Amino acid sequence: MKTLAVVNLKGGTGKTITAVFLAHVLHELGQRVLLVDADRQGSAQDWDADAGGFPFPVVSLASPQLHNKLPGIVGEQYDAVVIDTPPLEDKAGVVVSALRVASEVVVPVMPSSTEYKRLRRVLEVVEDAAGSRPDGMPPRVAVLFTRTIAAASANRAYRELIEGEGTPVLAATVARVEHFAQIDGDPAVNAAATASGDALNELYGEQGK
Repeated sequence: MKTLAVVNLKGGTGKTITAVFLAHVLHELGQRVLLVDADRQGSAQDWDADAGGFPFPVVSLASPQLHNKLPGIVGEQYDAVVIDTPPLEDKAGVVVSALRVASEVVVPVMPSSTEYKRLRRVLEVVEDAAGSRPDGMPPRVAVLFTRTIAAASANRAYRELIEGEGTPVLAATVARVEHFAQIDGDPAVNAAATASGDALNELYGEQGK
């Protein structure tokens, strides 16, 4: 089963939008999806309600015991779980718990000096979480550039910098306009045709498998 956690140090980085769109892509590809809102702010749940209900369940699990509680919720019902985590700086216990069960971690990052510096802290926590995982290994991590401007030199510069330090950056990027296109509770329609679909294909291969 895929268990994908969307993580960043602070709020306002596009975690919820990324998680919601990735969950929609998986659903559109025929996967049985569960979206976990692990942030007490409840942004994913609010979006679900405002949109009239996503085509998959959304559950609240804002707990540092997420890694113990999630298996009982998932059972054999789902092929994929997407976890929208709270800001790491505010709720580290919840994020680390999510990292204990995640098979993949996506870090939405705007290509800027400020977010690049924050990324280092996120990667440190991901690496440290290895000691609490059954396999003793950290989950697979990929950076997703968001709020990008086409042809901006920062895109290439920060991609080279981050990849040069050993962390993969997905080729798919979320443009600034697309990033906020459906933030006000609108349904996420045809998500597989967006950058989120391309990102998922990079993570899991053709058709999200």
